[in-house]
Amino acid sequence: MTLISENLRELRKEQGLTQDQLANLLGIKRSLVGAYEEGRAEPPVQNLKNISKVFGVSVDDFISKKIRAKKGINPLTGQIQESDADFGGAKLKVLAITVDSEENENIDFIPQKAAAGYTNGFSDPEFLKDMPKFHLPNLPTGTYRAFEVSGDSMMPVTPGSILIGKFVPDFAEVKDGDRMVLLTRSEGIVYKRIKKHSDKSLKLISDNPAYDPYVIPFDDIQEFWKVVLFVSDDWPGPHDLEKGGGEAQGENRILEVLEDLRKEMKALKKS
Repeated sequence: MTLISENLRELRKEQGLTQDQLANLLGIKRSLVGAYEEGRAEPPVQNLKNISKVFGVSVDDFISKKIRAKKGINPLTGQIQESDADFGGAKLKVLAITVDSEENENIDFIPQKAAAGYTNGFSDPEFLKDMPKFHLPNLPTGTYRAFEVSGDSMMPVTPGSILIGKFVPDFAEVKDGDRMVLLTRSEGIVYKRIKKHSDKSLKLISDNPAYDPYVIPFDDIQEFWKVVLFVSDDWPGPHDLEKGGGEAQGENRILEVLEDLRKEMKALKKS
């Protein structure tokens, strides 16, 4: 957590503001306030000025000094607010993100050639800054990332396909049968179906029967991304759809809608 993120959370708690309330005061999205507080993104100059104005501190103090909790004036109610020493959310996963010029979260694309670097740089905004980026309309609220598939363990999802996953911040949200991109310490990026094996481990299952399931401890996993769709140059055939049932048919319909995205992702892979 950075000095900026610590100060922002301290000041917000001190003034008794929720993230939604602060976002409204600053004219930005609540998710962006959360990203600032967790150190996943840094506010641009204009937002720093707005934050300083809301809390009555100088930009220089805000970015260079640790601001201690004290009584303050709630900018919404005008009332004196006691500081809150409980920084709830300390257990949240710190996830680096990037945003566009309008401060919307990007979907950062991790191609195969960058997979090894992602294992070491996944929490570094500087690493993600150099990755290709795009947006998709109408996705539910959340943080998304795209990964290029390597290997054939999850056929009919073929090597070179693009998986788009939604970040899962809590193990409790992982369900048996979910298709996940996992960032692991031992293997790097892997794509598998998962099944809870014990309170401390998961079983990873390949769709390709040539690959045996295996067990991995939770503490080997650094990130969970639940796969919500994929983009591929190889369209599933009738046999693949029959094997996959309604779920695969749903994926196929998504692919038809995202034909333009397929072309865009193909161009990104070449960049």
